[in-house]
Amino acid sequence: MFKIPKHQVAGHQAIDGNLGPLVDDSGRFYKPLQDDERGTTELAFYRSFSSKLPHHIRGFFPVFYGTQLVEASDGSGLRPHLVLQDITSNHLNPSILDVKIGSRTWSPEASEDYIQKALEGDRLTTTVTLGFRISGLQIYESKESGYWKPARKEVKSFSADDVRLVLRKFVSSNLEPEPDCCFASTIYGGCSGILEQLLELKAWFEDQTVYHFHSCSLLLLIDKESVLNGRTVPFVEVKLIDFAHTVEAEGVIDHNFLGGLCSFIKFVSEVLTDSKVSTIQASFN
Repeated sequence: MFKIPKHQVAGHQAIDGNLGPLVDDSGRFYKPLQDDERGTTELAFYRSFSSKLPHHIRGFFPVFYGTQLVEASDGSGLRPHLVLQDITSNHLNPSILDVKIGSRTWSPEASEDYIQKALEGDRLTTTVTLGFRISGLQIYESKESGYWKPARKEVKSFSADDVRLVLRKFVSSNLEPEPDCCFASTIYGGCSGILEQLLELKAWFEDQTVYHFHSCSLLLLIDKESVLNGRTVPFVEVKLIDFAHTVEAEGVIDHNFLGGLCSFIKFVSEVLTDSKVSTIQASFN
């Protein structure tokens, strides 16, 4: 009944006897509930968020179905799991970006040991310099080539230029030797594209004082197969995930998340603008 997720790109994975999430054939994602305050925090968030958020923003969050005792992937027996929407379940070959937002990934309420560990990770990645970092990715190339899915060690070492290259590859039909960005206008642009969805989130974060989303990720998912097959409006989805460090905002805007989101929007916008300039130049050649 339960399987290891095929399209997980970041986080703890249920492989080699480790504890990690599982999925089933009904489109549900089972995330092990952590034993400490992180599990308590995330469960409390999922139980309350839908009543605190405006209707148009709820779609940016996975559907929450409650909790369930499930046989843990590490063989340790029955364990409580969050039961969530499996965002990838309806897609055969999804391209996915997991982007951790914010120049600080730790909550002020965290222990000193955890803060120091998070600080070290933030400084070794683009978290501090850019306000976000790519935590994991897979980009579908073709039936013959499969996925480009760099190892975690490589992803952690990404520079700002590497981030730009990844965002270009994400909307390209040919990844090598130079990404062509031929799908940028339909995937990043348009009334339902990624940029428009990010701007809708940004408008909410400019006002919302309900939560502070520490160490939260944006999950960008596209069905490139639909684009390759000529669909004029490709499937594009933006979700917020991972809420183990989310805390009450107490009337204060989440500037940490907002700043990182604005920085990421700038990078996406640059790829879209560059692709439009390239298209115009090509039409005159």
